[in-house]
Amino acid sequence: MINTLSRRVLLAAAFSAGLGALAPAQATETIKLIAIDGYPDRSMWVKEFSGFFIPRVNEELAKTGNYQIEWQEAYGGEIVKPRGVLDGIKLGLGDIGIVTTIFHNSKLPSQGISAVTPFVAADARIVAKAVDEIAKEFPQMATELDAENQVYLATGVVLDTYQMFSKTPVNSLADLEGKKVAGAGYNLRYLEGIPGTAGVRGGLPNFYNMLQTGVVDAAMLWPEAAKTFKIAEVAPYMLKADLGAVNTKTVTVNKDVWATLPDEVKDVLQAIAIEYRDHVAAVAMNRAAESLEAYKAGGGTIVELSDEARTAWANAMPNIAADWANSLDETGAPGTEMLQAYMAKLKAAGMSPVRDWAAELTN
Repeated sequence: MINTLSRRVLLAAAFSAGLGALAPAQATETIKLIAIDGYPDRSMWVKEFSGFFIPRVNEELAKTGNYQIEWQEAYGGEIVKPRGVLDGIKLGLGDIGIVTTIFHNSKLPSQGISAVTPFVAADARIVAKAVDEIAKEFPQMATELDAENQVYLATGVVLDTYQMFSKTPVNSLADLEGKKVAGAGYNLRYLEGIPGTAGVRGGLPNFYNMLQTGVVDAAMLWPEAAKTFKIAEVAPYMLKADLGAVNTKTVTVNKDVWATLPDEVKDVLQAIAIEYRDHVAAVAMNRAAESLEAYKAGGGTIVELSDEARTAWANAMPNIAADWANSLDETGAPGTEMLQAYMAKLKAAGMSPVRDWAAELTN
């Protein structure tokens, strides 16, 4: 038989269990975030942000069920143009987005580290990892974005390597002499090694029209973008120069919004930003070969620049990497140290520079 004390204990336990069953489960908190980019959603990195980054964030948050994000996605000029993402996030027009850093050399100078070191690495995966490691080891990149009311999450490299696309046949560097060439920023300085060539600043969505209307004779972009934006229709000649992979995209969050986010959400956003970095770089490399084939299928002709000509081009350029490092040094930022560390990372990853930009520095 159950004594009186035991019966009381059992009844109390049963009563407590009943109350627990009636208690509501902890509610999931919903956080609203606006994701922006000025480029259209057919752009590879935007497509992957929508199709990879956002679902992965949702998946990770669902594991605890504490938080969920209600996403509003605005791309292709819905809120900002391609050059307007930095200011859009700064002003709170968007909460999170993909800043095309190459448009903002004066505000985000340290982001130009891979752009000022051409002819070194034509592998987006290696460049993305190296640049992101530099961002973690040196506070400069985060500091520059902090001044723009933003928090740095991760760097993105969306192009396997810059190539030259032309309206007329290009079989050597001599064929580019006297031409007008479109570029996005630092890469315009690559042309300083080619006599008489003039750089014209533009953006990827405008390159087709710039070529079609004769504003430029050629443009520097990468095969995946050439495929996506049908460049073969207006520039059917590609000079395969393998100028190098360049980080041009950085995922950032509005600093005021960041301050309101729970630590769990911050941790997930940071972790998935790294996954997105590696995912986009892998997509870029996986699509490189098929994009070249698609370019040829669209009527394009590809001529490969010889190793001797690539070396001659690299050596004919001024040391734009030293210029970049020195300009940062003058502001008190560790430009020289960043450049040396970056080049060391690329070489450690197996890259063989056509020109070792850091070796020429004088300290």
